[in-house]
Amino acid sequence: MHTDTERCLRAVRSKDARFDGWFFTAVLTTGIYCRPSCPVVPPKAENMVFHPSAAACQQAGFRACKRCRPDTSPGSPEWNARADSVARAMRLIQDGIVDREGVTGLAGRLGYSERQIERQLLAELGAGPLALARAQRAQTARLLIETTGVPMAEVAFAAGFSSIRTFNDTVREVFALAPTELRTRAARRSDTARGPRTPGVICLRLPFRTPLNPDNLFGHLAATAVPGVEEWRDGAYRRTLRLPYGHGIVALTPKPDHIACRLALTDPRDLTVAISRCRRMLDLDADPVAVDDQLRTDPLLAPLVDKAPGRRVPGTVDAAEFAVRAVLGQQVSTAAARTHAARLVTAYGTPVDDPEGGLTHLFPTPDALAALDPEALALPRSRRTTLTTLVAALADGTLPLGTDSDWDEARARLRELPGFGPWTVEAIAMRALGDPDAFLPTDLGVRRAAQGLGLPSTPAALTARAAAWRPWRAYAVQYLWATDDHAINILPE
Repeated sequence: MHTDTERCLRAVRSKDARFDGWFFTAVLTTGIYCRPSCPVVPPKAENMVFHPSAAACQQAGFRACKRCRPDTSPGSPEWNARADSVARAMRLIQDGIVDREGVTGLAGRLGYSERQIERQLLAELGAGPLALARAQRAQTARLLIETTGVPMAEVAFAAGFSSIRTFNDTVREVFALAPTELRTRAARRSDTARGPRTPGVICLRLPFRTPLNPDNLFGHLAATAVPGVEEWRDGAYRRTLRLPYGHGIVALTPKPDHIACRLALTDPRDLTVAISRCRRMLDLDADPVAVDDQLRTDPLLAPLVDKAPGRRVPGTVDAAEFAVRAVLGQQVSTAAARTHAARLVTAYGTPVDDPEGGLTHLFPTPDALAALDPEALALPRSRRTTLTTLVAALADGTLPLGTDSDWDEARARLRELPGFGPWTVEAIAMRALGDPDAFLPTDLGVRRAAQGLGLPSTPAALTARAAAWRPWRAYAVQYLWATDDHAINILPE
């Protein structure tokens, strides 16, 4: 979008927040870059240039605006909707792969050479993988500086910097302030002065594009919560997180203009990964206006969209976990699926302490589940075979599921496993892999809702009708579920 100058100018002049994250405005006269919705008076058109990413702005020598804080804008929805190598690379970079494994690790995950990845990212985003990771490190550093009392040396290494000098230089270059100055400014602001902070706990806001309808999103997560791993407590969805350097517990509370996020981490180096996974779980980088406009083109679906716009697709923080839970949920009630999952968690999960609630375990890894005794499972024999085959494929790496997964390839591999029909494959594609066009025409709730609306209710006819909803069929599923038993509203009016 950044190449469409006229469209970018209109967005900046109207301060349209829908375009935050789609592009960034760099001002030649001040050397500052902003998000489109920056509250300051827009500069003259001849003084503005547009970049596709914050990293590209920083690489061009611009520093972040102190008013609109463009480094904290919602992520581009392009990386959720696209399935090509650039989108997969961006999802991996957001998950911290470059900090942990370097560009070599990124290229290895994608099956391309480092040179090819560098060339593709430069062409699309104006910055290579190192620059993109550096921009993300700067944002993580800012969060740790402003929301914790962690010493600066620890902040530097927790954010992924290799040295304190690099940390200091980067923060000054990106924000035009020294790290200590950033912390002092944050302490003076009333919105961040919350009194004493709990050690190891980080509180922050997760931005999103409006509108966002939290009822079905949080209702679904809470209603399907696995005891010990997830819970709904005091108006927040809480769950345990298995992270690269340790584990964490997150509490997510819906607010009118943001999601309040409270993270308790055993290792602050996991901050970037934890935020990225929570954003994916809540689908916070979606573009609800684009989605809803497309779905409104169907006259029978339009009233559902108009009634409660901004529905999101509830995701997961761990694709392998969701795949296991999808198998446990085959042809049983939600309550039964939770019971089966809870038994696995108690037997094979990693215990954790939760002084603020009732969480007790991390969901077991595929390696841990590979040791389970099929005869001990209270499941039909065919379902046991499905589960043990899935766990073995996840454990030995023959079925890689994650942010870097090729959606079509993952579907093909899932179909090869015994007991994996269209519903299970598409549910995993939608919830675990984040494919916005995944569709469940065989789902009973979808078919029942379609019939009630006057839409075709047979899988073949419904799939044909849903061609007009592409590429957002997963969102259409959320609107259809809202008319059936899946519409769970546990939030206060």
